[in-house]
Amino acid sequence: MPVQTNAAAAKNTSLTGKPSALQTIAARGPATVTVAQLSEFDEIIDVRSESEYAEDHIPGAINCPVLDNAQRAQVGTLYKQTSSFEAKKLGAALISANIARHLLERFQDRPRSWCPLVYCWRGGGRSGALAHVLHQIGWRVGQLDGGYKAYRRAVVTALATLPQKFRWRVVCGLTGSGKSRLLRALMASGAQVLDLEALAAHRGSVLGNLPDAPQPAQKMFESLIWSKLHGFSAQHPVYVEAESRKIGSLRVPEALIDAMWRSDCVLLEAPLPVRIALLKEEYAHFLDRPGTLIAKLECLASLYGHGTIAHWKKLTLDRKWDELTEELLIKHYDPAYTRSTLKHYPALGRAPVLVLDEARDEHFAALAKQCLANAR
Repeated sequence: MPVQTNAAAAKNTSLTGKPSALQTIAARGPATVTVAQLSEFDEIIDVRSESEYAEDHIPGAINCPVLDNAQRAQVGTLYKQTSSFEAKKLGAALISANIARHLLERFQDRPRSWCPLVYCWRGGGRSGALAHVLHQIGWRVGQLDGGYKAYRRAVVTALATLPQKFRWRVVCGLTGSGKSRLLRALMASGAQVLDLEALAAHRGSVLGNLPDAPQPAQKMFESLIWSKLHGFSAQHPVYVEAESRKIGSLRVPEALIDAMWRSDCVLLEAPLPVRIALLKEEYAHFLDRPGTLIAKLECLASLYGHGTIAHWKKLTLDRKWDELTEELLIKHYDPAYTRSTLKHYPALGRAPVLVLDEARDEHFAALAKQCLANAR
């Protein structure tokens, strides 16, 4: 979630001319703030270890561990095997050294007006240590009440209800018809777009893994969705691509997928040669790595038998990409997508139809304008 400084909140006084409550707290030490106040800060600092941060964090937060993975394990082992006192002594030394390094390497260029928010796992010792030092320097510092655990509870609660507040427009269409490209064109035209496959780093099929881009953890995926939803207005529709419950290994939040399945649709159609051209663009990484594609095709052996898979492997090795793509579309993707879409999107039968004649940017831009005009 983008975080912007609320300059008025940072400087305002009450009507009596006395300092605001936040200023009074900040004068004594770091201010204790809630998840609802995240947007009031210039920067969000996650002081947890690298592995904790990788699993999930507030979108936009930077990671400045006060104890890294190895140090956290070292202190934890000392706590269990020796005593809490010895663990605290070592922890304090390590935390002090790490804070000093972050001050020199990360924060030396921050101006006097900088207003950061710091958080850790529970909002206790780790975030408190850095927040205290930053406050002593003279910065107005916030410390997240309840830490990451409070943030995670807020995300789970919001995702159970927030999707129902929006008017969704679900872009449907056979594989290769350009749904993701249309979403990008809609976004460029000013529409609100939730691109779930971009957030999930996956194209939603057996061949959908992005090269050199692993999927985020489930909690991080949910945080990214939460952040996007908080940026939308309920006064305007939100466009999203038709999905099933899972995108790769990630689950779409229940309330969101339910809202999508109940929503109005837009049907995007494209002739087979255009779909083949689009798919060769999107999956160009397989053209240089036929071995990777063959490994993916083997996952379909239980559905189509070893004879069909052997044929597809030969087309791959012979680099007959158009023929291979056409067979995969007709035999695998089209029947599966049609069954799934008809099952989950009952509004598809009355959806306006957009036809893509060519896989060029200007054609997607024109379709986006047509789509937005139909929505008015």
